[in-house]
Amino acid sequence: MRDTSAPPDQQRCSIASYYFGNYHPGDPRNAALKGPEWSEWELVREARPRFPGHRQPRVPLWGYEDESDPDVMARKIETAAAHGVDAFIFDWYYYDDGPFLDRPIDRGFLHAPNNDRIRFALMWANHDWIDIHPYRLGTEHRVLYPGKVSPATFERVADHVIADYFLHPSYWRLAGCPYFSLYDLTKLIESFGSVAATRLALDRFRERSRSAGLPGLHLNAVVWGQTILPGEEVPADPVGVVRDLGFDSVTSYVWIHHVPLPEQVTDYDYVRDAYLRYWDEAQDAFSVPYYPNATVGWDSSPRAHQDDRFGNFGYPFTNTIGGNTPERFGEALAIINDRLMRRPAPERILTVNCWNEWTEGSYLEPDTDTGMGYLEALRDVFGPR
Repeated sequence: MRDTSAPPDQQRCSIASYYFGNYHPGDPRNAALKGPEWSEWELVREARPRFPGHRQPRVPLWGYEDESDPDVMARKIETAAAHGVDAFIFDWYYYDDGPFLDRPIDRGFLHAPNNDRIRFALMWANHDWIDIHPYRLGTEHRVLYPGKVSPATFERVADHVIADYFLHPSYWRLAGCPYFSLYDLTKLIESFGSVAATRLALDRFRERSRSAGLPGLHLNAVVWGQTILPGEEVPADPVGVVRDLGFDSVTSYVWIHHVPLPEQVTDYDYVRDAYLRYWDEAQDAFSVPYYPNATVGWDSSPRAHQDDRFGNFGYPFTNTIGGNTPERFGEALAIINDRLMRRPAPERILTVNCWNEWTEGSYLEPDTDTGMGYLEALRDVFGPR
């Protein structure tokens, strides 16, 4: 990461961008369901405008690349580092019957020749995987892979991530401890049946990390104020759950987990300002550091069946964020940076949604419309890595 030998007032923020890895052919689950060459690029290609002024399809400037190719990932890594990204936080999936979407990490990042240029970490996206690629309006939400897992599966997860990821020299650590984030606290607790049993499992996870020679484990909780995906539930008392489970920090995945979108095209600055108010609340409410989030945009319409009428009917038929130009994104980053620089140096951490959420309209990667604009905005505020 950045030089931490500098005096604290000279240290900059650390930028960790979420990375959603469904843009490669050959994943065994996708291949069985949709064919060996399918990836979520298919939905990006097929998207079209759903209302006046709607900017679809989004076309990647680099083309529809295979992210599990180490050479492809190497360009992503180099571009990320040159524009200020310190770490990719991979959306990581593991269900009772094993992993999902791990090839961008295992085949891409870990075999990229320059994987020492940035760090990587995992956010266990332990939510139900719903058949929404695409989703036909009015049909039943079919759960393909349940987010609730058995305690035995959790033990396998702990052993796997410690042995195969945490000990890698490029794994992101805070105060020497690997950063491991959990997306769905409700599903986590359901997996063990109670808060007390979940706390024991997390404590064992910490002990296993120490037994592997690590100084400990930094457990991060993703918190929400409102749901997005079908089947999600907001914990009744997220502050109490975070405290009782012993998490070290909290963060957010995307602004709209805290800010409803009242209009079909809700203005970016409206969402930004409402999120900043949430940040103030979260900072006061939680007993551990809250790492803020910067969101590029929102438009989940590519995951909605393109032949259906479009409206605010529930994910992926949702309202969108508009006016999210690179310039406005840069203005939001400047505000966030100013706030973060008032905090102690170890807490100057920002998560970004997202490196490549193309089918949710929130991505740093260049497209044919804005070019490198979002990445340049990030670099202009925070500088290159």
